[in-house]
Parts: sequence; structure tokens; C-alpha cells
Amino acid sequence: MTKSPQTGTPALGDLRKEIDRIDEAMHRLLMERGEIINRLISVKKTQETGSAFRPAREADMMRRLVERHRGILPLDTVEGIWRVIISTFTYVQAPFSVHADVSVGESAMRDSARFHFGFVVPYVAHFSGAAAVDAVAKSKGDLALVSAISARTPWWSELETEGAPKIIARLPFLERADHPAALPVFVISRVADDAMVTEVQMWSVRVSGWNADTARALAPLAEIVAVPDTAFDGAALLVSVESGGFEKIKLALLKAGASVRSSALVGSHATRYTVPQNGAGKT
Repeated sequence: MTKSPQTGTPALGDLRKEIDRIDEAMHRLLMERGEIINRLISVKKTQETGSAFRPAREADMMRRLVERHRGILPLDTVEGIWRVIISTFTYVQAPFSVHADVSVGESAMRDSARFHFGFVVPYVAHFSGAAAVDAVAKSKGDLALVSAISARTPWWSELETEGAPKIIARLPFLERADHPAALPVFVISRVADDAMVTEVQMWSVRVSGWNADTARALAPLAEIVAVPDTAFDGAALLVSVESGGFEKIKLALLKAGASVRSSALVGSHATRYTVPQNGAGKT
């Protein structure tokens, strides 16, 4: 490498050549990845089985990405690049669409969909969580994105039956201050059982006797989305709880004066990975 005679530092032209070499190498690696995916399609025949989305593998990849990341490149950029790579190659294996509930805000939901799934994957807007879930239920391997913090109707009740789509992920998975796609959303789809992550379980629960005191009693134990049911003086709940912890939720409900009318497991997802400001990751 040529160095400047005045400073002994590398010449600008040489540095640009190094950048060009790295850019070409990255492109060739992406093409090589595509060739492997093409062989994978032949082996797994995923074009006949629906979505190739793999929540467990993706969560592991994202954790390893944060743990090895160093340097001046923002983590937002690195995560965004990897998300596009994963989603696009998943789409190549088995084409799918993302159905988004925009009733919580179209711009924020679109930002989340584009950040996590890129622009190649088709994006379809719906005006309710129920409509987005229904579209996925009628599809072969599509995904739905719905709010993880509020709901107008208990769309999750449609996930209770055997064979129905399930909640498979909660985004953003890498949580940090000023995340560019910070809207909390659940991802609903059909995926193979061995691809699921069961660190956090999602339960659909119908209760009688739901009120502010009951909600406060459960707040320290789980994340809950509630839709009041005035006909039964109760509510339909979507409960996010650590795997194996649902019995504590039922006991807390009973202790608070509520009664459980029904409950069903409607999915699971990985424990979110919190990235503190110093850049080191922790779960």
C-alpha cells in the first residue's frame, strides 16, 4: 500500500481500493449464500411447505451479531442489513407477504415492517388485528404484524384452535434506546414446531371480575394486553409470561378476586435482548 511521503499514512486512492475490494468480497459472499439457499430449497422443498421463517435460528443469529459487533458502524445499520438478508433469502425459499395492522399508526407499523423484512417482501395493510390474522390464516406461509401493547378486539382468540397460526416472535428483538423501528409488535404465522422459541409463552385467557385492582396485581408478573368484556364483567387477555409461569398468573387472578373462564396457549417467542448504551448486549 502506498503511503504519503509527508505523513506516512496510506494514500487516499489506496484506501478507496481497499473499500472496493471489501465491497466486492461482500457481494460475492451474498451470491455464494444465494447458491447455498438454492441447494437448500432442493433439499427441503420449502417452496411446497409454506414459510421458511425460523424464529429460533433468527434469535440466535441476532444475539451473536450484537456480541461480536465492534467499531464505528451503528448497530442499527448492522441489524437492518442482517434483517434484510435473512428476510429476503427466506422469501426466496418460500415467498410470503407481511400483513400489518395499521390501526395503531400506519407510519410506525410500516417502519417496523420495512426495517425487519425489507422492501422485497410484499407489504399488505389492514385496519384491524383481526383482519391481519385472518389473512394469515387463509395463506400458506404469510406473516401478520399486530400491536404488542394494545388492541381494540381480542384478535388472539383466533389463534386458539389446533392448526391455527400462532404468535412466533416479538419485535423489536434487539431493544435499545432510539431504535429506528421501536413499535412493539407480535409476529403471527405458521412455522414448524422445531423452529419455535418457547422462552416466553403467550396465553389467551378469558376472565370474569376484571378491574383496575386485578390489572395492578398481575402487572409485576407478566405483560398483558386486555380487551374488556362488559357482558361478563370481565376481559379477554393476551398474557406474555416466562415459560412455565402461567400457573402463577392463574393463582394471582384468583387471589385478586377474578375467575378464569378459559385459557389456551397461542404461541411463544424469544426473550428480548436488551442492548445498553455502552453497546454490550444482555438478555
